[in-house]
Amino acid sequence: MKYTQLGRTGLKVSRLVLGTMNFGPQTDEADSHAIMDAALASGINYFDTANVYGWGENKGRTESIIGNWFAQGGDRRDKVVLATKVYGNMAADGDAWPNHDKLSALNIRRAVDASLKRLQTDYIDIYQFHHVDRSTPFEEIWQAIDTLVQQGKILYVGSSNFPGYKIAQANEIAARRGGTIGLVSEQCLYNLSERRAEMEVIPAAQEYGLGVIPWSPLHGGLLGGVIKKEVTGGRRSSGRTADSLADPAVRAQVQAYEDLLDKHGIEPGEAALAWLLTRPGVTGPIVGPRTAEQLDSALRAVELELSEELLTSLDEIFPGPGPSPEAFAW
Repeated sequence: MKYTQLGRTGLKVSRLVLGTMNFGPQTDEADSHAIMDAALASGINYFDTANVYGWGENKGRTESIIGNWFAQGGDRRDKVVLATKVYGNMAADGDAWPNHDKLSALNIRRAVDASLKRLQTDYIDIYQFHHVDRSTPFEEIWQAIDTLVQQGKILYVGSSNFPGYKIAQANEIAARRGGTIGLVSEQCLYNLSERRAEMEVIPAAQEYGLGVIPWSPLHGGLLGGVIKKEVTGGRRSSGRTADSLADPAVRAQVQAYEDLLDKHGIEPGEAALAWLLTRPGVTGPIVGPRTAEQLDSALRAVELELSEELLTSLDEIFPGPGPSPEAFAW
């Protein structure tokens, strides 16, 4: 495994981030524990989750699975850089209650204590805002965070799904307040097929020293060899992937991508991850394996070297928006 600093911090993290969203809904606890053991054995030290994972009536279930894994000992907690998120309402569906969601000081205090209990730990390495809260000023948010840092409950703070201007606003207010390092990471939707983050989000993250953590690196499976799987395995795509492939232009684009990688003898999913590892500002993509085999495939991407010729060809198939502001200004 290769490691890098998380943004401008002194924290060293693996170039792959273990996403745990499938733990509970799609992968049972025993298999989830096996995947986490395998990830740790491979050198992945950055684990990402969220308080709402488990979804529906099982919100918090994923954090509990991770907590039970930590409880097995073996220095598991000590070796892991643990990231979780706050924003979503944790009440049972249909039973939402005021102040049980978003980023008020009250909910942040409530949510962090509940996450600590489920995770069976006394601190969270990176506490992330899962979404922008348009109703709560950053002065209030940072005051709540400062208290949690002083209490030793969290060490760093990150954002998720923030636009560039909110990254700037959050860190400018943090700097004016003093005493807080501000945001140190941003999780955003970013992959070969979805490159809008290059317009504003990634430049803002780089300017303010945030590590970029792409989620959905295979774009919901679209970049994982979906057409080839249909042909060779008879597996039909479903959900958003099927909707995307219904567009003839998208299908032609994905077919060209798969044909290109077939010519180079590279698996599409591994190439999509390896491409992200070449991108400026990217710390490491989140991989969310449902099985041990999917984890093995992701690990191979770390060692995969993409030639300049191949990178140029990928840009031709999936062109980015171009530099900002030129891409939209002229």
